[in-house]
Amino acid sequence: MSVEDYHRFDSIKVFLHLIYEFKKGVRNLVLCTMCKSCANLITERLKEQNIEYLIQEVVENKVNLYFGKHACLETVRKFIDKPLNKLTPEEDFILGAMLGYDIAMQCERFCKRKI
Repeated sequence: MSVEDYHRFDSIKVFLHLIYEFKKGVRNLVLCTMCKSCANLITERLKEQNIEYLIQEVVENKVNLYFGKHACLETVRKFIDKPLNKLTPEEDFILGAMLGYDIAMQCERFCKRKI
C-alpha cells in the first residue's frame, strides 16, 4: 500500500466515524479537508444516506467537505465564500462553534484575532 493509499484509507475511516457521530446526534456539522478523489468517494456515501453536503475547493487537488444538518449548511453557505484563513474573527468563531469546538477556547481565539 502506497503512502497516498494509506492516507486515503485513513481519511475514509475517519469519515465513517464522523458520519456515525452525525447520525447519532453528536455533531450537527462536520468539516473534513481531503483530496478530491477521497471527496468523490465520500460524497457518494453521503448521497446514499441522504446527508446534505457542501464542497469548497482549497487548492487544485484538495477540498473542504462539509456535511450535516440543513440549517448548518445554509449558515455556512452565507460566509464560506473565501479560504478559511481569510474568515473574519466573527466568522471563524461561528464556524468553530458550529463544528462543536470548545466554546471557551473559541472565545480565547476570537479575542486574540480581534486585536
